Amino acid sequence: MNTNPVTADAVTTILSPRLVCVAVIENAADAVPLAEALLAGGLPVIEVTFRTAAAAESIALIRKKVPQMTVGAGTVLTPDQVRRAVDAGAQFGVSPGLNEPVLEAAANCKLPFLPGVMTPTEVDRALRLNQRHLKFFPAEAAGGVAMLKALAGPFAHTGVKFIPTGGVTAANVMDYLALPQVAAVGGSWMAERKLVTERAWPKITALTGEAMKLIASAKS
Repeated sequence: MNTNPVTADAVTTILSPRLVCVAVIENAADAVPLAEALLAGGLPVIEVTFRTAAAAESIALIRKKVPQMTVGAGTVLTPDQVRRAVDAGAQFGVSPGLNEPVLEAAANCKLPFLPGVMTPTEVDRALRLNQRHLKFFPAEAAGGVAMLKALAGPFAHTGVKFIPTGGVTAANVMDYLALPQVAAVGGSWMAERKLVTERAWPKITALTGEAMKLIASAKS
């Protein structure tokens, strides 16, 4: 099974801001204002999770109305969701676990994909499937920075890169980004569910701007 027809360069470009906003959108009407608020704060990448019925429509609206934004589909659990995400215009996909039928569907659609791992066994399995960019989830609950350092021991030489997600906040984001094996982080603190449902766009822009300034200082 060829599970990685997409070049690593495509994934590297998607992750180049080093932060992916993980968003739960209940109402598709909020998708475009949310994307615009994130862009105003300097972040051009959003992962719209397939946890609500509005996900596919939200992805389609952002692609149409905010073309500067790179849009991914998150919490992708089935091949059918892969196809729905691609039909909506998703530019990458993310899953919480390592699901081979989902990876195969993404490969068939040429969709850059970030499967989830938590244990050494899962990392090993992902590498055997030619996956080098892996979501580390749930990051904090699974041991956080200390666990990623431990995983680097046997796996760093393979070129694997992690995208820790789950419990990443403004308070610990820089600890994760300081690790050479971390390509980017996934976080929702700048656009958590309550902020989106309240349509607190200025607050979202401010929190995003603060996060991007932190990341810029690390790059410099």
